[in-house]
Amino acid sequence: MKANQNRRKFLGTAIATGAAATLPSISNEKKSYSSETLVTQLYKSLTEKQKSAICFDFDHKLRLAVDNNWHITKPRLGNSYTPDQQALVKEIFMGLHSEKYAKTVYDQVVHDSGQAGFGDSSIAIFGKPGTGKFEFVLTGRHCTRRCDGDSVDGTAFGGPIFYGHAAEGFVEKPDHPGNAYWYQAKKANEEMAQIYSRYYGIKTIGLRFFTVFGPWGRPDLVINKLIESFFENKIFYLNNFGKHVRDFT
Repeated sequence: MKANQNRRKFLGTAIATGAAATLPSISNEKKSYSSETLVTQLYKSLTEKQKSAICFDFDHKLRLAVDNNWHITKPRLGNSYTPDQQALVKEIFMGLHSEKYAKTVYDQVVHDSGQAGFGDSSIAIFGKPGTGKFEFVLTGRHCTRRCDGDSVDGTAFGGPIFYGHAAEGFVEKPDHPGNAYWYQAKKANEEMAQIYSRYYGIKTIGLRFFTVFGPWGRPDLVINKLIESFFENKIFYLNNFGKHVRDFT
């Protein structure tokens, strides 16, 4: 990718998530705000107690963490923030996606989170919004969303971009009907292949592997956890009393 190609433009074109797009405020005002601007508003609204629980230095190691089912901090959105703060977080989330796509993804996060819904999400802020580098992270079940205002050079995505939700059964059809993330994953795959072909002259076909083992593998997957538990003498937790069956790709 050429150095002068803005990451936001790439995201907006390739994935239609509209990371820099704006969404009308929850109020009836006509003025709209970017997700980055809303993060600054949220930060300024936090009490010192709230900041101590979710705000960290920009280079804190937690900023690079990712998992498929996790909470980056302990406070939950539904019981640790004011209604106005909750509304800001939802608006930030919606503004990170294209208007056409936002509600579908939001509904999927609500569904995945069970009875607690979007309120089960947790957030963290790294750096100080409005004064330089910062990053806002929202996490939950099957959810990692990042908003950083182009603070990290050369970075296009944060967190898993596709997760099988078994919309119509455990084994999904090739076009993944009902899967909220399939369109996003497909467009990103196509765009990445096009970029490598255009700028590097490499004929590319993108493949999406569910499980990857090795240095680039996800640390939260069962094989990695099992091996880590063995070598570090940790307890390995096996769910469902060991009665389930699973194959690995």
